[in-house]
Amino acid sequence: MSALRNLVDKMKPTFSEGGKLSFLASTFEAFETFLFVPNTTTRKGAHIRDCNDMKRTMIMVIVALMPAFLFGCWWTGAQVGLEGFQAFFYGLVRVLPMVCVSYIVGLAIEFGFAQARGHEVNEGFLVTGLLIPMIFPVSTPLWMVALSTAFAVVFGKEVFGGTGMNVFNPALLARAFAFFAYTPSMSGETVWYSDWTMMGAHVDGITGATALEQLGSTGTMAYSPLDAFLGMIPGSFGETSTLAILIGAAILLITGIASWRTMVSVFVGGLAMGYFFQWIGVTEYPAWWHLIVGGFAFGAVFMATDPVTSAQTNKGKYIVGFMTGALAVLIRVVNPAYPEGMMLSIIFMNALAPLVDYYVVEANISRRKKRVKLAK
Repeated sequence: MSALRNLVDKMKPTFSEGGKLSFLASTFEAFETFLFVPNTTTRKGAHIRDCNDMKRTMIMVIVALMPAFLFGCWWTGAQVGLEGFQAFFYGLVRVLPMVCVSYIVGLAIEFGFAQARGHEVNEGFLVTGLLIPMIFPVSTPLWMVALSTAFAVVFGKEVFGGTGMNVFNPALLARAFAFFAYTPSMSGETVWYSDWTMMGAHVDGITGATALEQLGSTGTMAYSPLDAFLGMIPGSFGETSTLAILIGAAILLITGIASWRTMVSVFVGGLAMGYFFQWIGVTEYPAWWHLIVGGFAFGAVFMATDPVTSAQTNKGKYIVGFMTGALAVLIRVVNPAYPEGMMLSIIFMNALAPLVDYYVVEANISRRKKRVKLAK
């Protein structure tokens, strides 16, 4: 590491003010702080002395995503009849181009905006770049991934000012763009397909309805609860295994990165709405099915807990989380044309989160004013 540190220090003057490549200062700073913790100290204003900066926080989220990602690699290959490492390698080969396209397109746009505005490169896309391919079907064309990523970064982040200023979750905006612009590739009977040759063997294509589409159309499930919980059901690349997602949730909660208030409230809201529909006789299957199929668990753990687009107050986190889960199940049940409701639910509550926080704060102010009057 000392050799790498010395190399970076030698290159730094070239990118600093007065250097030949000073116009790339923000780009160099992004790579330097990715490799090493910044050695600068805040001289004024409120600040926290902590080695765990934003990049390290984002990297920890990526670590939490790894169980679902690794399972997605294996399950992608297992669905076409491969076994063991061959199945895992097959899935890895299928998803890596999507990951590369997501990062290349997204980071290129972010670096371009940073250079044009003369500010530091934001760290948020370290996570977004991995989330996008994980919530897409593995069969999604690469050009569609690129276009969706570009839309999400430009219209979901940069028009608002970049990371920390965006109203909507960028990864979900990419999914929403692809869903509404290219619906046949994102939903319907063709969940994903494969028709190519790997390791000298031809792999046949596979199509079929997702678990949610089966629930919405027939009210029954061809998969056991254990299969659904483990993730052995059709669906987007990283969303099927509730077990792997919960392992990621534990990592986020232990490290204090995600809010347990939002996370738990989403599950409670979904379960409550599911039991309500079951009680009035609209659905016959158990309410807890909603929690282990589709993108519910993934959305609750990695999307609804986004600290930028979710509620900031503790009470607001309970409200937004509960409404997110309840609205997701509501969309699933009452809209047969759209069996998955988690994406729309989170985006809708992203828009309402500032309003919820506003009324929570106003209510707190009102209570304090009443206490003052009583004290007088």
